[in-house]
Amino acid sequence: MNRFMSVAVTLVFGFALPVRAAETPEPVRMGCGHMTFDTVPGWSLGADGKSVIGPCHGSVVVDKEGNIYTSAHAGVFVFTPEGKPVRSFLGDKYSDIHDMKIRDEADGEFIYGARNANAEGIKFNARTGDIVLHLPFPEASGLKSKPFNPTAITVAPNGDIYLSDGYASNHIFKFDKNGKYLMHFGTKGNGLKEFNTAHGMTLDTRYSPPRLLICDRNHEPKGRLLHYSLDGEFIAEVVTGLGMPTSAVVQGDYVSVPDLHGRLVILDKSNTIIAVLGHNDDPAKRGNYNVPQAQWIEGIFSGTHGSSWDKDGNLYVQDWNVAGRLMKLVRVKWPTVR
Repeated sequence: MNRFMSVAVTLVFGFALPVRAAETPEPVRMGCGHMTFDTVPGWSLGADGKSVIGPCHGSVVVDKEGNIYTSAHAGVFVFTPEGKPVRSFLGDKYSDIHDMKIRDEADGEFIYGARNANAEGIKFNARTGDIVLHLPFPEASGLKSKPFNPTAITVAPNGDIYLSDGYASNHIFKFDKNGKYLMHFGTKGNGLKEFNTAHGMTLDTRYSPPRLLICDRNHEPKGRLLHYSLDGEFIAEVVTGLGMPTSAVVQGDYVSVPDLHGRLVILDKSNTIIAVLGHNDDPAKRGNYNVPQAQWIEGIFSGTHGSSWDKDGNLYVQDWNVAGRLMKLVRVKWPTVR
């Protein structure tokens, strides 16, 4: 696995204290303007104050009932908005899902997952866990690009599935809704239309027709976001000069982009960074998987990897972390000015 300011200003209020089982720190306020959030100390932790998910290198999605799903080495854990566990899908079939998307379909809600360590994409029922589709390396592509290490997955409005081989060839494969290989595009490199770790990907619904928003994490000299059409045609660089953008998720006009360097940036519809959350200024702690829970600092991230919005605009954020860190950020409601 790959282990390893922007124009916005992070505003942090309150005490930033290490998180330990015996103490609960105060909430920390971060962000700015209408993208201001308060942390929820202890959210998703067990009764003993310790993480229940264990080592994680994954993603976060929210279902239509407001339940939060996060992927870890052990499998997928589901929490209520209050941070209480409600179910889990554990074991080899669900382990190490690097990226997830959730989609409401005729037969229910389904989670699509990219399993980098298991060389496949999967689709499973969000309520029952029943796996209904596997996406192994597409031999029909005629390529010989093994190993196959998918890092990102997303789904078009018509059900077509996109799976990024971000830790290997950097090809992005397109399948139909039944898993039939259709095409692929992209290759590894640092050119304008090449990917140097196509690590994250989502459907950018801010545009009509929607397009792919791709996180080119290790592009030199700096990480960047790109737009491609659903037919695999390059559109434009969206924003450059980022650190190591790991994933992206859209809500309305806004995009949440975790950065492995220990921060999360929010873009508006003009693709301008309007807020930076959880910025870690300690070079020994940012981008570091091995920060134990005893050294977590409320409101400071370490290896920000996955995020998701809920219907109220709150954010759920997962750090790439040896102990398993999942956080809730509550959107601050500002009074209406008349």
